[in-house]
Amino acid sequence: MPRILTRRSTPVLLVRFPGQALHCPLKANWATIRRHGSSRNTIALGPYIGDYPEQVQLACIVQGWCARCTANKNDLNGLAGRRSHAHTLAVFEAQTPKQMWDQYGIINDIMPFTHYFPRADIHELLSPDLLHQIIKGTFKDHLVTWVEEYIKQTYDKKEAAKILAEIDRRIAAVPPFPELRRFPEGRGFKQWTGNDSKALMKVYLPAIAGLIPDKMVRALSTFMEFCYLVRRSVITKDVLKDIDTAVAQFHEEQKVFEELGVRPDAISLPRQHSMVHYRHLIQEFGAPNGLCSSITESKHIKAVKDPYRRTSKYEALEQMLNVNQRMDKLAAMRVDFRSRGMLAGSIFDDVAPPPPPPDPVSKSVSGPDEDDDDGGAVDTGDLLSEVVMAAQPSKSFCLPCNVHALAHTLRLPQLPELTRRFLLMDDDVPMEDPMLVDLDDCPPFSGPICVFPSAVATFFSPSGESGRHGMYRERIRSVGSWRHGPPRRDCIFLDKDSSLPGFRGLHAARVLLFFSMKHMNIVYPCALITWFSPIGDEPDPVTGMWMVEPDVDENGERVQAVVHLDTIVRAAHLIGISGDEFTPRTFKHSDSLDFFNAFYVNKYIDYHAHEIAF
Repeated sequence: MPRILTRRSTPVLLVRFPGQALHCPLKANWATIRRHGSSRNTIALGPYIGDYPEQVQLACIVQGWCARCTANKNDLNGLAGRRSHAHTLAVFEAQTPKQMWDQYGIINDIMPFTHYFPRADIHELLSPDLLHQIIKGTFKDHLVTWVEEYIKQTYDKKEAAKILAEIDRRIAAVPPFPELRRFPEGRGFKQWTGNDSKALMKVYLPAIAGLIPDKMVRALSTFMEFCYLVRRSVITKDVLKDIDTAVAQFHEEQKVFEELGVRPDAISLPRQHSMVHYRHLIQEFGAPNGLCSSITESKHIKAVKDPYRRTSKYEALEQMLNVNQRMDKLAAMRVDFRSRGMLAGSIFDDVAPPPPPPDPVSKSVSGPDEDDDDGGAVDTGDLLSEVVMAAQPSKSFCLPCNVHALAHTLRLPQLPELTRRFLLMDDDVPMEDPMLVDLDDCPPFSGPICVFPSAVATFFSPSGESGRHGMYRERIRSVGSWRHGPPRRDCIFLDKDSSLPGFRGLHAARVLLFFSMKHMNIVYPCALITWFSPIGDEPDPVTGMWMVEPDVDENGERVQAVVHLDTIVRAAHLIGISGDEFTPRTFKHSDSLDFFNAFYVNKYIDYHAHEIAF
């Protein structure tokens, strides 16, 4: 084994040496354990998490081949058998080193270290890797790059720059949503991280629709469908069938890149090819949600990247080790202090003035204490879903408590009438559409009313960021000024018919006002909303997302209504449909929900939305 590899070293030697450096020590360690260990000791090997270059080294294969099957590197999606140690040994005996390299992608004279473990095979232990194979590999490195290459090949330089700038403007114009990263400059950032790719996936599809061929958009749509299906924490037989369908459709739709000259040669890429193995890997190891290199990537950030940022950048290794040691000591000290009760409460508890008495209207509703928090994982496990008002009313002292004065102040002239019609619906009296009932027959309302800046939805979402019981909470906002800027009025899903699947059983609406009112000693947490109606009876065949349009009356004004907070399911994300039209350069994302006449219901905003808005 050479100690130094020079520029004159052969390609075979350059590949063989790292493999020998990896597998020989592991083989020696296993021999030592087997020689000195007790017969009662049990050593088990589980799934091995690694990106594609690591899998190549572990499987002792040539770059460009699959580590799990024998498919030819020039046609990875063709017929193939299963790789195994027995197959590798058979090839060793029957083929020359050159034939092994060219025809089977096997490196001569190296056997994976698992060959020396009883009943272990590295080809079976390699787990799926969502981050590097699917998100950063197929989406960012392949599909997004190919779309850009298609635009540059098809149009002249000036027109191509115009279209790419339009895609960036559409991405920047996306309405805000809890935990959604904004891209004020579009896709134009220098270094992509895994979080960048995940955030862009949520908003990329509507940005390219209408600017590139529909078949190309469908290729990305079917890929994203696959990505969100395999990301689920609970995968049933029906989901496995949907995964197979998405893979087959993606392989069919991606041919458009070959037909249009973006990839003139056949598409045969290991990261894309890995999609065909996901069904088997899910059946072997369970949901890939728990087997991903993002786990080790997050530890790398905490143990390496963050400590490095705290150093002087000169001889940083020793400083990084000191930082990690001190952080470990601080964490241990915090655990010890908490066990002794030394961190309970605040040092100002004894001197702080008593809190003011609660407002008579808002005292019956509760919520998280942090109103400046978009949400996150929550450890509650005694409910499936709920929506409650924010803990504190709006901090604006100029809002009146009378419904007529409030309607005048907020320029919502329909609010008094709609509150009376809401109270009519709450009387549990069978009726037709309450909007057809004469207003004089509706209960009068003159009680106190209190405005809130937001509501908090808590729901079961184990596939995304969640607590121990799979619960997640998000804040739905409706304020006249968000962070000293323009208004923010979030959208919501409302329950329509739970017996219908997906979005067919939901309403989409936009919240204009959160408020609670007291009528006959009952406090009603409510929301003033505007309605959206679906366009057609099926999702858009190109993007796979439902399309909606705002309901308007005979005067062209958006139809409003007052609903109870219990009818709200969670926040919704609507993205304007631009088609082949170009967005004004001065367009602001805060105007998006008022500017467009039709919207996509973005089921890719998170994994829970994908499960309920299909």
